[in-house]
Amino acid sequence: MNAKKPLLFSIILLASMLLSACGNGIKATDYSKPEHWLSLPAVVDKPVDIFYLYPTAWSKVNKADPNFAEINNPSMLIGAKLAFARQATAFETVGNIYAPYYRQVDLIYKFSLSSAEQDKIAQSIPKADVFAAFDYYIKHYNQGRPFILAGHSQGSNELAYLLADYMKANPKVYARMIAAYVIGYSITGAYLAANPHLKFAEGADDTGVIISYNTEAPTLGGINPVTLPGGIAINPITWTRTEKLATAQENLGSLGLNKDGSVLLDQAGNIAIIKNLADAQVNLARGVIICSTCNSDTFSPGPPAFKGVFHGSDYLFYFFDIRENAANRARIFLSKP
Repeated sequence: MNAKKPLLFSIILLASMLLSACGNGIKATDYSKPEHWLSLPAVVDKPVDIFYLYPTAWSKVNKADPNFAEINNPSMLIGAKLAFARQATAFETVGNIYAPYYRQVDLIYKFSLSSAEQDKIAQSIPKADVFAAFDYYIKHYNQGRPFILAGHSQGSNELAYLLADYMKANPKVYARMIAAYVIGYSITGAYLAANPHLKFAEGADDTGVIISYNTEAPTLGGINPVTLPGGIAINPITWTRTEKLATAQENLGSLGLNKDGSVLLDQAGNIAIIKNLADAQVNLARGVIICSTCNSDTFSPGPPAFKGVFHGSDYLFYFFDIRENAANRARIFLSKP
């Protein structure tokens, strides 16, 4: 066989994948412009990178508004920064954090559609931006370092496409992935079966794996709109997939918020560690994490239909467990010959 053929095939596959990511001709955001990045490290001083995608940080004000936010939408920019402070900072001691702004879909609009239409919408403008941002990051910023993917909610939805398509087309890039924290979005058995190059975490120490869960109270007022049938969850305290309860006392610490939504700091100006707040137990039937120690009125104050959905606390409840686990997986990855 001609040695050039595998390379040619890879180039063709990547070009096809990027065309698909651009939503059949959708023009992606220009990520050569620093203003299109939520986070670009001023100093790259760690051997590991973090690529972070924030959750839904914007919603339409009026029904006549566009269904997708512009890349410079003021409300989205503010919401993205708040989400970064609550979530991405879990990884700030582990790696250099790169986080693009990306155009998002309004969730009320998205959830009004069928499942197939929701998937089509998620694979249009948001996917075009995310793929363009990650590709630019790999080619211009990463410099061959191992990396962690991290996201939440709509960000994790887009990470699932990145894992399925980009990593399949770029196995050498995928080989540098320490782990993917695809939190607040369901990774299902069907998804893994359709993407045999991917694998879900089995414990605290494996690398090149997906970590995912959604958090709920023991009882729900209705349905959880962010979960999918056949979802898989790993316990974010013990990093096991059995239904054994991990107590709040085993939790390394949660993150607290002030009344204005900012992160609670201690007297030294560091992120405060809230102890003994949240327990965690895998529910295999629902494919979620059950937290029985947190009050639904406090942590799920939305409409009755969503009472008991702890979606907004997926990171907050287990913040310092995520930090320690990411550091552990990075150490193990870096120690490999």
